[in-house]
Parts: sequence; C-alpha cells; structure tokens
Amino acid sequence: MSSAAEQLARNLNWGNLGKATELKKRLWFTLGALIIYRIGSYIPVPGIDPVALADVFQRQAGGLAGLLDVFSGGSIGRMSIFALSIMPYISASIIMQILTTVVPSLEALKKEGEAGRKKINQYTRYGTVVLAAVQAYGIAVGLESQTSTLGNVVHDPGLYFRFVTVVTLIGGTMFLMWLGEQVTARGVGNGISLIIFAGIVAAMPGAMVQTLELGRTGSLSALFIIGLIIGIIAVVIFVVFIETAQRRILVQYPKRQMGNRVYGGQASYLPLKINTSGVIPPIFASSLLLFPATIAGFQGTGASDWVQWVSVYLGHGQPLYLAIYIGLIVFFCFFYTTVVFQPADTAENLKKYGGFLPGIRPGKNTAEYLEYVLTRLTTIGAAYLSVVCIIPELLIAQGGVPFYFGGTSLLIVVSVTLDTVTQIQSHLLAYQYGDLIGQARLKGGKNK
Repeated sequence: MSSAAEQLARNLNWGNLGKATELKKRLWFTLGALIIYRIGSYIPVPGIDPVALADVFQRQAGGLAGLLDVFSGGSIGRMSIFALSIMPYISASIIMQILTTVVPSLEALKKEGEAGRKKINQYTRYGTVVLAAVQAYGIAVGLESQTSTLGNVVHDPGLYFRFVTVVTLIGGTMFLMWLGEQVTARGVGNGISLIIFAGIVAAMPGAMVQTLELGRTGSLSALFIIGLIIGIIAVVIFVVFIETAQRRILVQYPKRQMGNRVYGGQASYLPLKINTSGVIPPIFASSLLLFPATIAGFQGTGASDWVQWVSVYLGHGQPLYLAIYIGLIVFFCFFYTTVVFQPADTAENLKKYGGFLPGIRPGKNTAEYLEYVLTRLTTIGAAYLSVVCIIPELLIAQGGVPFYFGGTSLLIVVSVTLDTVTQIQSHLLAYQYGDLIGQARLKGGKNK
C-alpha cells in the first residue's frame, strides 16, 4: 500500500488543481484570511501620532522592535492593532512545550491523547493572554515616554491610554490566533505559520524597491546588486536542501505468526532532520542580543554608561555581537533538540512494538546510538543556522544592504513554503485517490 501511495505521489498531476473543488475552497479561504490580516495591520491603535511614531521607530529600528517588525509585517512600525502579531502565542507554545518535558503532571497530560492535547492547548491560550498583556502594557508605557522632533508619540498619556492599548493589542493577538486556527482547520493548514509568512513576505517588495533605488543613486553598485541577487538564489537553494535533508535510520520489525497468518517482517525508516530545532534558536538568540540595544534606545541620552557600552559593542556586525550570536544559536540548537526529541523514549517505543535497529541491541544501546547520531546532526544543523543567520548581519554592516536577508525570516519563508506545498500535494493526492476509486467502481459496474 505504501509503495502504491509513493508511486501515485510521484505521478501527481498538478493539472488537477482546477478540478479539486474542495482544495480550491481551502485556497480561497486561506487567501481571504491573509487579506484580512494585512488589512488589520494598517489599523492603528487609538491615541497615537503616526508621524511622530515613524520618526521614533526609525531611530529604534536596530533594536528588538526592528526584529519583531519583520515578523509582524510592519505592524509595530505603524503600531497597528496587530502590533504583537502572533508572537505571544508562539512564545506560550514554546514555553508549554518545554514545561511538558520538565513538569510531571503536564508530561502525563501530554500522554493522555486527544483530551490531554486539548487541555494543553487551553493552557497555551491562557499563557498567550498573560504574555500579550505584559507585552502590551510595556509597549503602552514605552510609547508614553517617547518624543520626537514633531512632538509626543501619545496624544493623551495616562491610565486610559494604557487600558485601551492593552485591550486592543490583546484582542488583536487573540483574533490572529483564532484566524490561524481557522486556516489550519478550513484552509491549507499551518495557519499560524502562514500569518508570520505573510508578514515577512509583505515587506519584500518595499525592500527590493529600496535596494534598486540605492543602486540608481549610486549608493550600491550594479555589480554588487547582481551579486546580491545571485547570492540570494544560492542561499535559498542551500536552505531548501538542508531543510529537506534527513538521516534515515533503518528500523526492522520481526515476523510474527498469529494463526495461519504471518505479520511483520517489514522494514521502515526513522527520519531525523538535520535541523531538528527549526527556527527557534535564531529567534531566541536575536531576542536576547537585541534587548540591550532596545533598552538604550528607550533611555535615549540619559542611558547609563554600561547600557551605552553594551549597545555600542553589541551593535549589528560587531565582532562581539557576532561571536555571542553564534554561541547562543549553538546553545539553543542543542537545548531545544533535547526538548523535542528524546532518544530514550524513542528507543522504548521501538522496543515496545518489536522494532530494532540492525546490529544494535534494543533499549539502552539503541538510545545511545540515537543520541550519538542526533548529536552529530545537531552539530551540522547549528553550523548551518549560524552561517545563514550571520549573512544578514554582514550584509547590513559591511555591504549597506537596507533589508534583512537570511536569518530567521528566510528560514520561516522557506519552511512554510515547503510545508504549504506538501499540504497542497496531500489534498491533490486524496483527490486523485478518490478519482481512481470512482473510476474503478464505474468500470466494475459496466463489467457486470
């Protein structure tokens, strides 16, 4: 059965996309949801001067706000109702995922199946509200202290402004969370990821126009722009190759006889990705490193000496910044991989169902072998993430490129694109299965 499915997948006809009515409905629903998200990213929070905000944000673009603005599709720079984007939900999900491995009660809840999963999702939503409230209040207080050459950013600071801002931003985040769940259920899947993807992609045309404008004015040479385009294509190909690469470990199942029938005796593969941790290490590393620059920016000229020193030496492209950035990426790669993949649990599950690795004894030896392989893969994955994430820092600091290329944004765009294509392929595969079954029944009826 599996070989037949693989053969059908290889012969998948994308021309059937127009005939698959259910898939078309899902695609239109997804597109409509993303349009709603983009419209909402232009609706500002009440009580803010957009011109003064743009002037202040331009000075703060190198800090944490600039990084988050990439994921929110410019919503932070405009301080829209979706300024927090879906990031509080992502943070709450990561925190909950880590807690399920260290808190026994949550770990037991995770093993309860669908009921436990729903309970964990509910806790994640509660955590999203708490994180969004804290971040929204911090933004409101920070905006009240901001002034530009054009005046104060907030028209009427005070308790009422803070209340309105917190409620508005929490509502925006919860709406995006609901919208992402709807896209997952009624669209092509990966709703949360698609929302982040849409925000990143929305900034690409403006970045391209800005780059070409710098080339027209002579700030960037034509040869440099051509080399940049070639480099972009090469890096994208490299990222796609690594993200789809797997280390397949052969798993053998013994034959079992039950009555007159023989079961098992089949071989399968345990796929281990090179980049098991995904985009989590760059996100965590960037957030930690950009906090000092953000604090110094909010304090302005009154910042203390140590904050100013940290903001200077931890600026984009500085040797200390690059060294710490790489170190944090490597650390979070190994840390998060140990959270999401447990060799001991995998070895125990294989032993429970009779599976074994050829030449390796089940149980402890299998767990040690899996950990050995995973450590080597994680080392390669950490080096890969470090290279991809250092590229934008060098381009901005040394080449004067006016946009982020590489790093977390590129990883998210490539990963979400690959996942979305896989989802569409699965829907087309299901459609072709149904079409083949219908044809077989029709032929059977005619033969009768």
